[in-house]
Amino acid sequence: MSVPVYQRIYRHQLFWPVAILILLMLSNLFFTSSFFSIEVKQGHLYGSLIDILRLGAPLILVGLGMTLVIGTGGIDLSVGSVVAIAGAIACLQISHLSEQDSVPGVLLAIGLSLVLCLGFGLWNGFLVAVLGIQPIIATLILMVAGRGIAQLITDGQITTVNSGPYALIGGGYWLGLPFSILVALVVFGLSAVLVRRSALGVLLEAVGGNAEASRLAGIRSRRLVWLVYAFCATTAGAAGLMISSNVNSADGNRAGLWIELDAILAVVIGGTALTGGRFSLTGTVIGALLIQTLTTTILTIGVPPEVTMLVKALVVTAVCLLQSPSFRARRPRRRPDRSPGPDSPRLQEQKKVPA
Repeated sequence: MSVPVYQRIYRHQLFWPVAILILLMLSNLFFTSSFFSIEVKQGHLYGSLIDILRLGAPLILVGLGMTLVIGTGGIDLSVGSVVAIAGAIACLQISHLSEQDSVPGVLLAIGLSLVLCLGFGLWNGFLVAVLGIQPIIATLILMVAGRGIAQLITDGQITTVNSGPYALIGGGYWLGLPFSILVALVVFGLSAVLVRRSALGVLLEAVGGNAEASRLAGIRSRRLVWLVYAFCATTAGAAGLMISSNVNSADGNRAGLWIELDAILAVVIGGTALTGGRFSLTGTVIGALLIQTLTTTILTIGVPPEVTMLVKALVVTAVCLLQSPSFRARRPRRRPDRSPGPDSPRLQEQKKVPA
């Protein structure tokens, strides 16, 4: 028996995240009538929707890396510190350039920052895959130490830069769209092709489902774990470049603060299992956009800053509950009618008994 189309849509794991995302967007119309309007100024697209995509691009990058890590049964709490380190290294190098608009110098600073972040990811992978340290403990080390490294690089000060090429990463436009959106789309596209158009995705899910069984089956699980942690740190580094480029400065203390929690929430909202073995890159992107839209909505409504985190937690909790099949199964249902029908055997026996 075929399942109706509306039931298949309703039961899809992304139904509620998409529904809540649309609801949040529509709610903004009560406060900003031009929320859905997009204008073209000087060949560039402007509007609230474009701002959500631009500001959500760093979270999308961090979320994509976190998705693969969680898909293998791990977790990375150090991405916020890596974000701060990436911005600090790049801004420090650019600030020492004689001409900050020098494209080769800016590219060298960006390359150095990403290579350093890759090294941090390999370090996390070494602790988890080789030494067998629990992922939450292994990455907690870099989460604490990395924030200190970022502040040492900036000497505890905010490092400002004035570089046009560097500003392109987080605040510039290319082909009419914010450059950060294009970078996030490219990373998402390449990641999706690698994990869904090759055996890599199946191997990652096998490692996340049962690492020991996958190793006995001949899968080199250690290399895969190293790979996902290196990828996660690299995407976090790219997000750090976007964040620091958008404000033309690096703050080792506050840059990327709590972004690891938003990334984990985006991954969970997108349907990836925290126990590993199943992940969704598309779901993570939707989750990241939902969180960014929620942040924009909270700011638009004028919710006090001290209540912002509480409102975000309540909305995310509601989305996760609506996604939970066990929670939906607990909703009250109409009790079935247990009265005997006209053709039931019990009623037929009653009719045969003489009055």
